[in-house]
Amino acid sequence: MLDELTFQLQKPQVWLGLGLTLLVAYALYRFGHTLLRALEPHVRRPLLTALGWLWLIVVAVGWLGVATHVAYLPSVPFLFDLGGDIVGGFRNSAGQVVVILALALIAWNLIGTLSARIVAEEEFNRRTVRVQTLKGVVESTLKVVVVVIGLIAGLQALGVDASSLLAGVSVLGLAVGFGAQSLIKDVFTGFFILLEDQYGVGDVITVNTGQLSGGVERLNLRLTALRALDGTLHIIPNGQIQTVSVSSKDWSRVVATVDVTYAANIDDALRVLEAVSRELHADPEWGAFFLEEPEMQGVTQLTSDGVRLQALFKVQPKSQYALGREFNRRIKIAMDEAGIEIPSPQRKVTLGSAPIELKLTRDGQGGHDPRERQDRTRAPVRVGETRDPEEER
Repeated sequence: MLDELTFQLQKPQVWLGLGLTLLVAYALYRFGHTLLRALEPHVRRPLLTALGWLWLIVVAVGWLGVATHVAYLPSVPFLFDLGGDIVGGFRNSAGQVVVILALALIAWNLIGTLSARIVAEEEFNRRTVRVQTLKGVVESTLKVVVVVIGLIAGLQALGVDASSLLAGVSVLGLAVGFGAQSLIKDVFTGFFILLEDQYGVGDVITVNTGQLSGGVERLNLRLTALRALDGTLHIIPNGQIQTVSVSSKDWSRVVATVDVTYAANIDDALRVLEAVSRELHADPEWGAFFLEEPEMQGVTQLTSDGVRLQALFKVQPKSQYALGREFNRRIKIAMDEAGIEIPSPQRKVTLGSAPIELKLTRDGQGGHDPRERQDRTRAPVRVGETRDPEEER
C-alpha cells in the first residue's frame, strides 16, 4: 500500500483532488458546526459536545475514504469502497446542494472575518472615513454576490437551466426597473457619493440646505443614516439628497465672535480678543488642533445691542466645536478682567405714579466680586468634542 501511495502522490492531479476534497470536508464540518450552534438553546451541553465530536469523526473518516478513492488505493478496501459511495452520492443533486451550501457558508463567514480585521485609525482623517465607509459597502456587496452565486449553483444542481433562469431574471429586472426608478436613482447616487468621496462614515453633514444634519453613522449604495445630537437616527435615501454641506472635510473653521457695548473702548476689546486667541493657540492642550495662526478680522458688525468683534481659527476637522466652546469661556473671563462689558438685552420699564419702596441688602460675598476667582487658562470641566446643538435641525 505504501508503494501505491508513493506512486500516486507523484501525480499533480492527485494533490489537486486531495486539496479540493479537504476544502469540501472543512466546508461540511463548518456547516454541521453552525447547525449544532443553532441547537444550543434546546440541547444540553454534554450532548451537544458529544454530537460535535461525532460529527468531526464522521467528516474525518469520510474525507479519508474520499482521499483513498481519489488516490486510487484499492488495497484499502473499506476506505476505498466508502470513498466511492460518498463520491457517487455527491454526484447526485442532493449531495451537490449540500456542498454548495457548505461552501457558501464558508465564504460568508470568511467575508465577515476579513472585514472585522480591517480596523480604521482612531484619528479622524479622510483615510479613516474612506475605510469605515468602504468596509461596510464591500462587505455587504460581497455577501450579496455569494448569495446570488450560491442560489444559481444550487438551482443548477437541482436540474434548473441557469441560462434560461438568467434570461428570465433579466426580463423581470427590466420590468421591475421601470417601476423602481427611485431605487435605481438611490443606487447610482450612492455609487457616485462613494466614488467621489463626497462624505463618509464619521463626517458631520447637513442635507438639503439645513433640513437634516448630524453625524454619518452608516452609508451604503442605497441610503445614508444620520445620527442627530439628541440621538434621533435619520434615514435618507441617497436619491433624495440634492445638496450636502460637509462640516468635517479636510479642515474646519471656528468663527470666534464676541460683542461689546458701545461704551467700551474698542481698541482695548480688540487687544483682549487677540490675546485670548494667541493664548488659545499657544496652549499645549488646544494648540495641536490649529492648522494656522488665528486671523483677526476686527470689527465686523454694528448691531442694535453692541459692536461685534471677530477672529477666525483654521482647525482640524470636527475640533471646531470644542475649540469654540473653550474660546467662549476664555473670552468671557478676559472681558471681565479687563472691565469690558458684554451687552445684554435692554428693556425699558415704565412705572406708575405710586411710590416705590427700596430695600438695601448686603450680599453674602463680603463685597467680593465672584468673577475675580475665575482662571482663564484652566477649565473647571473637560470640554466635549461633540457638535453644537444649534447645528442640528
